[in-house]
Amino acid sequence: MAKAPKRAFVCNECGADYPRWQGQCSACHAWNTITEVRLAASPTVARNERLSGYAGSAGVAKVQKLSDISLEELPRFSTGFKEFDRVLGGGVVPGSAILIGGNPGAGKSTLLLQTLCKLAQQMKTLYVTGEESLQQVAMRAHRLGLPTDNLNMLSETSIEQICLIAEEEQPKLMVIDSIQVMHMADVQSSPGSVAQVRETAAYLTRFAKTRGVAIVMVGHVTKDGSLAGPKVLEHCIDCSVLLDGDADSRFRTLRSHKKPLRRGE
Repeated sequence: MAKAPKRAFVCNECGADYPRWQGQCSACHAWNTITEVRLAASPTVARNERLSGYAGSAGVAKVQKLSDISLEELPRFSTGFKEFDRVLGGGVVPGSAILIGGNPGAGKSTLLLQTLCKLAQQMKTLYVTGEESLQQVAMRAHRLGLPTDNLNMLSETSIEQICLIAEEEQPKLMVIDSIQVMHMADVQSSPGSVAQVRETAAYLTRFAKTRGVAIVMVGHVTKDGSLAGPKVLEHCIDCSVLLDGDADSRFRTLRSHKKPLRRGE
């Protein structure tokens, strides 16, 4: 007999969880922002078991002496853009989860498309688009004169399906454009909701850690200029960067909000 879906109450502003509904969120003090979310119990357990080992541990977890931990620096690879590497702490770390946000039209998708087209000449990459069609992405790449022969593209919004395909393709770097349109089948809320964003980001981060795939998630910003759902995502990801600039300026600024470890740290 199938188990009844689990119920949770989540604040749409900050992502705080509550066992029952209340008028005001105790975390961010916003009123009437708590909504009910239904989570299917069984698929969630199976999903977490399949991606167990959040921190990248292989096999059964075991206790280790701190002195026995290897201090060898994680190998990084360059994005092909010196300033992008600097913001990321010296390059991309395999298995890291990165969030890049910005206003619509700031150039997030263009920057990542240029990065992946360049990296695809040296390694296997995967660009997952959920907002634009493959034809739209191809037209932009053609307009920019980018090399597209080796870049793998995927149009999909189901996180489970994306990760299954990524397991087969085994890319070294994968872009999710964007996290707000992705969804999971067992989260009973619409794409872009706090529950969906939190669960999909956590699922992708687990996948990155256990498979050694660097994942860059594109996120939108709120009216005050902050990343949408920052309190929900900041504990899931390794690095958060914001791309911004004036509408009438051709220059863009890439700033780090949650800084990654830099070389030697």
